[in-house]
Amino acid sequence: MKKKIKPVIFIIALIIIIGLIYGGQILYEHFSYSREKADLNDYYNLTDPTQAVLFVDDELKEEKASCFNGAFYLDFDLVKEYVSNRFYFGKADGILVYTGPNEIYTSGIGTTTVTTSDGTAEDLGYTVSMLDGDKLYVAVQYLRRYTDMSFESYMDEGPARIRIFTGKGTEVQTGTLKKSIAIRKLGGRKSEIVATVPAEQVTVVEQMEEWSRVVSSTGHIGYVENKNLKDIGPTILSGSPAEIDLGEYTSIKTDGKINLGFHPIGGIAGNETVSGVIGQAKSLNIIAPTWFSLSDTEGNISSYATNDYITTAHANGLQVWAVVDNFNNENRPETEAVLSRASSRANLIANLLQKQAEYGFEGINVDFELISESYADSYLEFLRELSVACRRNQIILSIDNYVPMNFNDYYDLTEQGIISDYVIIMGYDEHYAGSEEAGSVASIGYVQNGINKALEEVPADKLVNAIPFYARLWITSGGELSSKAIHMSALANIISEYGMEMKWDEETCQNYGEVTASNGDFYQLWSEDASSIETKLNVMKSANIAGVAEWALGFESADIWDVITNYLNS
Repeated sequence: MKKKIKPVIFIIALIIIIGLIYGGQILYEHFSYSREKADLNDYYNLTDPTQAVLFVDDELKEEKASCFNGAFYLDFDLVKEYVSNRFYFGKADGILVYTGPNEIYTSGIGTTTVTTSDGTAEDLGYTVSMLDGDKLYVAVQYLRRYTDMSFESYMDEGPARIRIFTGKGTEVQTGTLKKSIAIRKLGGRKSEIVATVPAEQVTVVEQMEEWSRVVSSTGHIGYVENKNLKDIGPTILSGSPAEIDLGEYTSIKTDGKINLGFHPIGGIAGNETVSGVIGQAKSLNIIAPTWFSLSDTEGNISSYATNDYITTAHANGLQVWAVVDNFNNENRPETEAVLSRASSRANLIANLLQKQAEYGFEGINVDFELISESYADSYLEFLRELSVACRRNQIILSIDNYVPMNFNDYYDLTEQGIISDYVIIMGYDEHYAGSEEAGSVASIGYVQNGINKALEEVPADKLVNAIPFYARLWITSGGELSSKAIHMSALANIISEYGMEMKWDEETCQNYGEVTASNGDFYQLWSEDASSIETKLNVMKSANIAGVAEWALGFESADIWDVITNYLNS
């Protein structure tokens, strides 16, 4: 009997041992870490051998950098989005331009050379930019010359990768790996390995209960267990100073608040009205005659400037900021054709400087209107290049703008506020000739919103709001709406002629009147007068902006100057 028991015990023991081994294998398989490596091209969604993984401030981007012959490049659109919008692609000339406070740096597409505006050329030893079809690529190394960005690039252990740090002071969470460890495609032991990384600081981009997603010092992103992380806390990502000294954006400031009157000239003879408009205008300190206008696509300008005008203005203690526009010449050349070529931009600027040297006016006021978004980058480049010339020659630069709205953001008031001395908002034409409905030229809400939005981009001490010295008489006749501009000085006669009873409208903060004529025509008027202007000036005073401008001298009623003087003295 005992002989039979022994084999049974042996068999049972063997079964138990086998079960333990099998159970151990199951447990091992369950708790062990996969050694399988991820397909990194698939993981990073790389479809072309020239593509490189792109991190910006340690955020993995869907867009890719490019790697050509061991050098990293960014699509020009990515340069503008992530690094700086101050680079300009001159398609008409085949050039890449960077304009700083005091110099213009130009490199031909596909070349290794950069030339400054004084003619100095430097061979950088690498291709600065290249075209692939219609797409421009810029060397990341080149971006370092002019911006506070820095970068780290990697070519080993997987596809090409680059980490760009924009220098914008982005705050991230960082931690330190306790040991060299594999980071994984997903949060789990069985997930494939992305890379093995050293026990160094990592950026923690996502934290879960047991796993965290991190960016490693070797330029990979993946998951590690939280038990392998320590010292997690906030860190500011910084870039490094530009490789070359660009200088500073300096500005010229006037003493006290600005009171600038635009003076429409209309021809040489128009200069003779200067004494009359100055004689009526109290507390005016700047006069801006509409002297210059684009006359052809080469950057030449027509001129109504005279030395007598300057002499009269200066004798009355006024600075002269000469206006240059793109609409008052009978030729009306295509603005895009002027601004999209380096030669015509340079010629336009040279012509303005020559006129300043000849007549001695203190400032240049740019009034370019109806700029299309399609060439807004060329317009901004012109303003940058003009600002360099003005800064070098101590000429005050001011720029006129529509009231900022979402649809005209491409005028880029932020950039204008950096490169210019003053940004002037034309706080009128809320309703204009051709409007589909009658309304105020400048209601208080329109003015307030325009100033508030502009102050999101422009420092208060650089912002000037222009007010209207006119209103519109609206006529509805036969179901058709039309209007005509009426100078402030003529409004009292219009009100009397049509027998309008004017009442204060709290919504617009203007006196409003309407009347139906015997023939059925319906007239409406939102007046501009001392009361409405005073309300606008109170808004400007509260915002503490740099001052007021008026469109236009000669349109006003005499009593308006006392209201403006009170604002300037407040």
